[in-house]
Amino acid sequence: MKKLFTLLGIVFLITSTNVAHADFSNSPINWGFKKGKDGQPADAGKPLENIIEKHGAIYKGDASKKYLYLTFDNGYENGYTAQILDILKKEQVPATFFVTGHYLNTASELVLRMAKEGHIVGNHSWHHPDLTQVSDQRLKEELEKVRAETEVLTGKKNMAYLRPPRGVFSERTMALAKDAGYTHVFWSLAFVDWYTDQQKGAQYAYDNIMRQVHPGSIMLLHTVSKDNADALERVLKDLKKQGYEFKSLDDFMFKHMLKEEMLY
Repeated sequence: MKKLFTLLGIVFLITSTNVAHADFSNSPINWGFKKGKDGQPADAGKPLENIIEKHGAIYKGDASKKYLYLTFDNGYENGYTAQILDILKKEQVPATFFVTGHYLNTASELVLRMAKEGHIVGNHSWHHPDLTQVSDQRLKEELEKVRAETEVLTGKKNMAYLRPPRGVFSERTMALAKDAGYTHVFWSLAFVDWYTDQQKGAQYAYDNIMRQVHPGSIMLLHTVSKDNADALERVLKDLKKQGYEFKSLDDFMFKHMLKEEMLY
């Protein structure tokens, strides 16, 4: 199967081959890693690194470059995404928002705003299931429904990035998603920020982010968190003062593809 892939004005011809997904293990894997500290990168360990490389997934960038990649998971709206978008616009920071079917149905105006303001809308599945527990056909439907509804809302046909619900995946689900044109996007910076009844204040979010940040961080935050919304502007300003630059996942993939080409 061949398809055209356009990134930053450059058109790439990518050839992919459908694989027998039964040949891949469906044993559930929970994403996890040793957190970064003092500017040192997070480390998922060799077994997970091997799976990441095998299936073309990503979780962190080049440790020699002070680039950061900001991502948010949007399962449902809790009243803070507009504030987050205001801050991103003010600070001119790109982000990727991984949305579910529920979010598309209940916060369509925010999804449209994300796209209009230059952010990437990614796939977080329609119903947010454990994808290792659904059939091949159901998995494809979960992803396609999000893509199709996002196209209706934004006019953008292509959707390139997937974040598996709950951080649970398998080699089978990775192979299926890759066949559908998706890159799995994991993360190298995160903390427990999604319990809306256990918010601890903006300083808590700020400290957790600044403690873990490292060059190449793919940062995962949840938009349901008041702590995150209240801390975000200070986080962005202070990280810029430390010499960090915020880049989009498209920029990440462009540089990744160039690096792969140089290896060959």
